[in-house]
Amino acid sequence: MLDIPLSALEVAMVQTDTRAVDTLRDTTAFAQGLERLGYHRIWYAEHHHSPAIGAFPPVVLTAHSAASTAAIRIGSGGVLAPNHAPITLAEQWGTLAALHPDRIDLGIGRGPGTFDEATARALRRGAGPATDADYESDVAAILSFLVDEVALGPLPEPWLLASSPAGAALAARLGLPVAVAHHIRPDNTRAVLECYRAEFTPSRWCGEPRVLLCVETVCAETEEEAAWRIGPMDVVKAGLLKGISDAPFPTPAEAATHSFTEPERQALAGFRAQQAVGTPKTVVDRLAQLVRETGADELMLTTPVYDLRDRIGSYELIKTYCEATTAP
Repeated sequence: MLDIPLSALEVAMVQTDTRAVDTLRDTTAFAQGLERLGYHRIWYAEHHHSPAIGAFPPVVLTAHSAASTAAIRIGSGGVLAPNHAPITLAEQWGTLAALHPDRIDLGIGRGPGTFDEATARALRRGAGPATDADYESDVAAILSFLVDEVALGPLPEPWLLASSPAGAALAARLGLPVAVAHHIRPDNTRAVLECYRAEFTPSRWCGEPRVLLCVETVCAETEEEAAWRIGPMDVVKAGLLKGISDAPFPTPAEAATHSFTEPERQALAGFRAQQAVGTPKTVVDRLAQLVRETGADELMLTTPVYDLRDRIGSYELIKTYCEATTAP
């Protein structure tokens, strides 16, 4: 049984044989579909220079989706602090929160948002990677500017993304709710949560530890159909294992003909076992298990499947199953 809020992370995959503008159109339909289904929030990730993932700024997607919906929370998951001036982020997200009160989230992360070093340097105007001290200073400055400089009224809800104990420790020191990237580094989840809860200090933003767990989740009527739908992402992950980051997002039919090495198969199977892929019962049981193991206060599902209808359908199957199994 799942009795905690369910949310969604949208990475805006650019499908083979489609245009980026088609992906942008789909993000509107996706947000409206998840609002209709009763999901709590949608976050948009920041990516750059990838043929598989659109370089769509989270602030722009958030603004558009917030204007295209009525109640669901919208935000970044995350906007990458080293790529932006803190005051600029505070002004952008403070303005969004003023225009859409009590609906805007500011999820902040550290990564470059690209595997290409030249792109990373261009984003940072020639600067190298941010140090731990740089990142902490940037996050603190964003929060300070939100309160002291922007002062537009309602503030966005700040979150810190974490995939390592270092990120968890920063969230704990600043008293921020934490979004744990279980969908990226599941082997780190336990250590991240232990660090966060042990070191948490209450703040104006959060009075006690608050955990959102992000899980790769693909749901279909049968196990075979779920495996078919996750196939394209398996191909992308296999490429990343080889250091290939510029491959497009293939169709399920193309993915079905892909030849994986045995080490790749083992790595993909090991990763999938820590996520939630399968029928509604399989998926919901797995998500409930993760909640028991982690004590998460909220689940964020990321569903990297090729077709928009299948993507929304996955979320609908999960919601329908949850409602059916919790009905009196």
